[in-house]
Amino acid sequence: MQFDTVIGLEVHAQLATQSKLFSGSSTRFAAMPNTQTSFIDAGLPGTLPVLNQQAVMQALQFGLAIDANINLLSYFERKNYMYPDLPKGYQISQYQCPIVGPGKLDIILPNHHTKTVFIERAHLEEDAGKLIHHPALNQTAIDLNRAGMPLLEIVTTPCLYSADEAVTYLKTLQQLLRFLKICDGNMQEGSFRCDVNLSLKPIHSQTLGTRVELKNLNSFKFIEKAIVYEQKRQSSKLAKGELIVQETRAFSPDTNQTISLRQKEHAHDYRYFPDPDLPSIVITSTMLNQAKKALLPLPRAIKQKLLAYPDLNEADLDFLLAQPEHYEFFQQVQTYTQASVKIIVNWLKGNLLSLLKEHGLNFKSIPIDAATFGKLLNFLHEKTYTPTAIKKILANLITKPDSLDALLTSEKPQTTLNPEALIVQIKQLIDSHPQQVQDYRQGKTKLLAFFIGQMMQQTQGQVDPKTLKQLLLQQLNA
Repeated sequence: MQFDTVIGLEVHAQLATQSKLFSGSSTRFAAMPNTQTSFIDAGLPGTLPVLNQQAVMQALQFGLAIDANINLLSYFERKNYMYPDLPKGYQISQYQCPIVGPGKLDIILPNHHTKTVFIERAHLEEDAGKLIHHPALNQTAIDLNRAGMPLLEIVTTPCLYSADEAVTYLKTLQQLLRFLKICDGNMQEGSFRCDVNLSLKPIHSQTLGTRVELKNLNSFKFIEKAIVYEQKRQSSKLAKGELIVQETRAFSPDTNQTISLRQKEHAHDYRYFPDPDLPSIVITSTMLNQAKKALLPLPRAIKQKLLAYPDLNEADLDFLLAQPEHYEFFQQVQTYTQASVKIIVNWLKGNLLSLLKEHGLNFKSIPIDAATFGKLLNFLHEKTYTPTAIKKILANLITKPDSLDALLTSEKPQTTLNPEALIVQIKQLIDSHPQQVQDYRQGKTKLLAFFIGQMMQQTQGQVDPKTLKQLLLQQLNA
């Protein structure tokens, strides 16, 4: 018997607020353990939660971005369970009435087909703390810095049918959250986590199979591998006539297999009930209008705008849409330079990105402003300086952002030799290398790079490479 795979995804996106969901504690990443926690986060008796309004507004922005139904009245409930990283003994979440109702997100699959992913709900909830295990000491410590972090849990319907579809949706969602600036989407920091609900059903059957949850997957590669393995595992069991157990499983990167953690709980096991310490969330028309005004251009609209530039290829678009900072810096540079869009993007994703990575930086922490970078590209466009000189200046600006004038003085401007003078030098070079000329003319065209290198050395790199190449080709092919 053949089976269809059916997948639903739950994403926990940590919202980009300055403080936690119900307390004033900071949300800064990588702080020392238990330095960003309050009596509320620790669940001490007598403390009362106060809702972070910024988190509500960010949830509304997400709902508007996916054309979702916004519930004008929603409320928080207590999800009751015991675990060491949950000091209150319950998690404040939304169950019966989430802030964001059904919506949808279009994705473009690897085969270039468009698929609509239906989002069932998105609700606000607080994160739990973190257990830190010390095997050598046979101890486990608890860090409550993460406790109370604001999460938006985004749940799809079971409308995905392969690992490719699941990963494409997650990448599209991550991109959307980043461009909305409501979540940084950093999986390695735990601010974008995914649970996969997967089942198999006989082909053409309308009845879903027993669902297995794959918990806390934190990389696209692991998500893909976990889905592929789980498909094979369940298919093998069903082929043998065995039953699939409803359970929660983890993925082991060491074995590329999923491992059983526990039997999957049902909603009634958590004994949800409305939190008596928190009033209902009432969404007013003023709040909705504020959320609409705060909406930033969405990736889909930006891509349509970029498609107006015929010189940009798919790799260029992927770079500009990978992070909002890439596109924003690109836009800013455009206002300061006469260089073509293609030249701007090539330098951004090539030389500049490489230098930033080399120094542990990115476009969020770039030390060079758009005006300075645009000025450098103007020098290139006007052939005032060679690409080699611009690269050298750019490399120095990364560590000394205010040193442009001094660097320009130290680098020689590009020499404007008339073609006749260059041709004289080229002829002298050709005459002094008869064997290389003969080899070139017999088909070893890669020797052109040798002649270009020799001429750049003779002119100390101060000649426009394109002009030099054209003149060399004319003389070598004469």
